[in-house]
Amino acid sequence: MDKYYVNKNAQNNGDHEVHKSGCSFMPNEENRQYLGEFTNCHDAVLKAKKTYPQSNGCFYCSNKCHTT
Repeated sequence: MDKYYVNKNAQNNGDHEVHKSGCSFMPNEENRQYLGEFTNCHDAVLKAKKTYPQSNGCFYCSNKCHTT
């Protein structure tokens, strides 16, 4: 299982990106919220959407959950 985080700051399009631990594009510690450990990014994005309804997987570390 991997640890996932959501960026507290929205991207320009309003998305809050969900990142897997170790991602090169992980937000700074003060700008991320720990979501928990998941076996896939889909469950992590669902959890993030409870706080940030417009959440999306990171293109680089959670590509299967990334939408344009």
